[in-house]
Amino acid sequence: MSDQLLFTFEVDGEDFTSAGQASSQVKRNLRQLGISPDIIKRVSIAMYEGEINMVIHAGGGTANVAVTEEYIEIILSDHGPGIKDIEQAMQEGFSTAPDDVRSLGFGAGMGLPNMKRYTDYMNIESEVGVGTTITMRVNLSM
Repeated sequence: MSDQLLFTFEVDGEDFTSAGQASSQVKRNLRQLGISPDIIKRVSIAMYEGEINMVIHAGGGTANVAVTEEYIEIILSDHGPGIKDIEQAMQEGFSTAPDDVRSLGFGAGMGLPNMKRYTDYMNIESEVGVGTTITMRVNLSM
């Protein structure tokens, strides 16, 4: 692959059943490109967790995925409420998800920690009242 491939998805913030559609499509695309199953798994988990967070907390957003010869980059952007305390939000088990979301089995406080765990690089930029952009990369070579 000599050029960068780009995929863009809108994440519907009104529908939990559609959360995961973008990560599923990226998984299919990466399989077609011959990317290793381990890399596909890591990208899929990180992206799915991000999609769920955008639905729970931000009313949706945009997922951009770039595939290069060196890495797969995922940029998740939303115009939600922003993250007040990123350090606290990164702690396993910390969640600001409302009770109705938790009753559906979401909001256990593992989204951001899992996103970091399954990627080689993760950066969070967030401004309260403006939104959040998360950039993640999974390297294609070990």
